[in-house]
Amino acid sequence: MNANDSTIDSPTVNETRIRVRYAETDQMGVVYHANHFVWFEVGRVELLRQLGFSYRDMEREDDCFIAVVDAQCRYKAPVHYDDEVLVRTHLKQVREKVIRFGYELRKAETGELLAEGETTHIVANARMKTRALPEKYLRVFRAAIGR
Repeated sequence: MNANDSTIDSPTVNETRIRVRYAETDQMGVVYHANHFVWFEVGRVELLRQLGFSYRDMEREDDCFIAVVDAQCRYKAPVHYDDEVLVRTHLKQVREKVIRFGYELRKAETGELLAEGETTHIVANARMKTRALPEKYLRVFRAAIGR
């Protein structure tokens, strides 16, 4: 790799595909808005796996929880039963006690933007007391955002 390579310092993005189930739609045949946040969680968990560890291991081995303190979603287009949705997840910001993830939901076959959002998390222990993110995660997260 040379200094002009565009992949240097580029953020890690996870792409996960989800097929919309009938139960996820409302009376109008459109995905119920809260399901977008469920899909954000799916993307977040898969991004952690892509980075080499699981959220379950963070909890069990390191008493490290990342609790949601803010969640936002901007809806751009309706999503319907049997659509295939591409959930794109990346880290936006990492500090010792705060992590922000960014998301895009796109229609898999066309790339149309369906929604975008972000979640902010505090790092806590099992008693929900804030704590610093262990260095092994901080290092990996910072590398994933290109820092």
